[in-house]
Amino acid sequence: MKQFRSFAFLFFAILIKAQAQNGFQANYDEAKVPAYTLPDILKTTTNQPVQNKKTWEKVRRPEIIRLFEENVYGQTPKSYDRLTYTVKNENAQAMGGKATLKEVAIEVVKNNKPLTINLVLFVPNQKKSPVPVFLLINNRGKDNMDPTRAQKSDFWPAEMVIDSGYAVAAFHVSDLAPDDTTKYVNGVLQLYPEQLTANDGMKAIGAWAWGASRVLDYFEKDKAIDAKKVMVVGHSRGGKASLWAAAEDQRFAMCFTNCSGNTGAALSHRRFGETIRRINTVFPHWFAKNYKKYNDNEAALPLDQHMLLAAIAPRPLYATNASKDLWADPTGTYLSVKLASKVYELYGIKANLPANPPGINQPIMTSSVGYHNREGEHNLTAYDWSNFIKFATDQFK
Repeated sequence: MKQFRSFAFLFFAILIKAQAQNGFQANYDEAKVPAYTLPDILKTTTNQPVQNKKTWEKVRRPEIIRLFEENVYGQTPKSYDRLTYTVKNENAQAMGGKATLKEVAIEVVKNNKPLTINLVLFVPNQKKSPVPVFLLINNRGKDNMDPTRAQKSDFWPAEMVIDSGYAVAAFHVSDLAPDDTTKYVNGVLQLYPEQLTANDGMKAIGAWAWGASRVLDYFEKDKAIDAKKVMVVGHSRGGKASLWAAAEDQRFAMCFTNCSGNTGAALSHRRFGETIRRINTVFPHWFAKNYKKYNDNEAALPLDQHMLLAAIAPRPLYATNASKDLWADPTGTYLSVKLASKVYELYGIKANLPANPPGINQPIMTSSVGYHNREGEHNLTAYDWSNFIKFATDQFK
């Protein structure tokens, strides 16, 4: 108990110190949200209207991806010398016989430097044909993805997913880039050191998204998985990475972003809750150097997160918030989702989202664009996962 109290005291001391940096005080008052003008999703950088999906796909979407690469998440390396997969452990009687467990080492080699991504995968035994899979970018403790299932948590309720007929997988962000201001270089960036000096170089969030794509490479080789139905899931900073992964890699069939907040699903121009300066100050290892140009300078930002969400269209997208997590700006997230739905309409997908955000625990999943604001704290819970499963089932019919 004494050790726990010491840890708790240290945690809150660090939190208080972080909140005090630069005298930062978060705005939680809608009346204090500044006037702002967002870039128009449906106008190109040369101010030409985007009126059909061809112009979107050939002109506007590539523009948006470049803007985020140059200003926010950095470039995503495309080349490597070798990619191999090794099943380190397999158990066909996992979860009391309901699932097959595979622990897979995914090794990427570039310039004779190796990187290993450790994947935990459960596939339901009741399914005889390839199945869709939920892939979690795990930014919490590794115990949340315990392959033995001796430890279980609602953060990754693998049993719930298996019982629903889906496969479920997870990898830990530390395999790609430890979530640390100095140690983040000890991972995929060892393979691409040029990224560290470039102003538009990939950092930790980009590395995690890159890792999700390498896992998808593996799924394309696993006959038990339907690689056309891989759904990427992330919470908080992992939710930022899941959005970037789905935007960058169109092989992902669906994206779930949970409480992802600033530089995730929420609008930065609103300056509500966490801001660009705050996130760049406390987490300088997450985004490209160029992003720091927009500290206290959101008005100059040539993009916002509604554009990132739109880049996932026409693939299904589901975003969430939690009622007590104002830091992640639920209203700004919903507005972002609603604005992104304009691009879905180019594909004949009518989101029909109401003008105002839905009530607490009143999910919207009537189209390919879904949203809910769950009662509670900043977390990924069984309630969230149950809605992810419902949404996926609706989309896959």
